[in-house]
Amino acid sequence: MSRIGRLPIAVPAGVTVEIAANNVVTVKGPKGTLTRELAPEMEIKNENGTIVVTRPNDLKRMKSLHGLTRTLINNMVIGVTEGYQKVLEINGVGYRAAKSGKKLTLNLGYSHPVEMEDPEGIETVLEGQNKITVKGIDKEKVGQYAAEIREKRRPEPYKGKGIKYADEVIRRKVGKTGKK
Repeated sequence: MSRIGRLPIAVPAGVTVEIAANNVVTVKGPKGTLTRELAPEMEIKNENGTIVVTRPNDLKRMKSLHGLTRTLINNMVIGVTEGYQKVLEINGVGYRAAKSGKKLTLNLGYSHPVEMEDPEGIETVLEGQNKITVKGIDKEKVGQYAAEIREKRRPEPYKGKGIKYADEVIRRKVGKTGKK
């Protein structure tokens, strides 16, 4: 039995969960609304303030979908109540970020500044010139946009220059040694 899939999802006050035909789940909360179409094989029930996901049989695919479906709904509930955020740090001499409106401008040692537009439902906040916080209610979109920003200049292992997640540890390498 799926240990995660079995767990009921508690629906906090102020959050409404609607389950339409074909397992289209809509979660409304104080921060916004999220809609997602989930696997039609799973049975999703709203039982007095908690959501329970059950599977029809014990095939490997159903076991996989069971935990996934429950986690996706749980992430939606957390997203509309608390929201998600990822913090990125820019390390390197002359590397910095600037923000104007919805446009994020990154100076990363290239001959040109890299400009990125905030996607719908995602907000970037700058703390100083080298800390970027990506915020939103959809966990998947927040993670994707943070990964796209990081990809513009990945951290390198010798000096640690580049854009990294705040909780990421860069494995450092020892550089060349001179002749004796």
